[in-house]
Amino acid sequence: MERITPLVLLVSLLIISASVVNQTRADMCVDVLDTCEYCDQRCKSKHGSSGQGDCESSTGMPMCRCHYQCEPPSLTPLNTCNGGAGLCSVRCPQKCCDINCALKFIGGSGMCFTLGNTSVCQCKYPC
Repeated sequence: MERITPLVLLVSLLIISASVVNQTRADMCVDVLDTCEYCDQRCKSKHGSSGQGDCESSTGMPMCRCHYQCEPPSLTPLNTCNGGAGLCSVRCPQKCCDINCALKFIGGSGMCFTLGNTSVCQCKYPC
């Protein structure tokens, strides 16, 4: 009976382990969502319940990284819908508008637009 050396056994286990990890990670995607403020909530709002946001600061500037379950590519293109998320102001500038849209609409993003004397938060989201 042939003996398997511990090194061969260890290498075999590492190869099996790596292939399982790669299969598990193959369906995960990462989306960078700017600052870390409300990271997990914005991640779940944008990518659904599979989203898990974490604050990554290895680059020196804290960034929200959203890990979520990848969807297979859609055969039909998504339509873009519009919605509103209130007013933009000094207290709620562009970033605030974008966060509000992400919280209000799955996959949403926002921009401030000035209409006359009023600045409104306009959201776009897939529908």
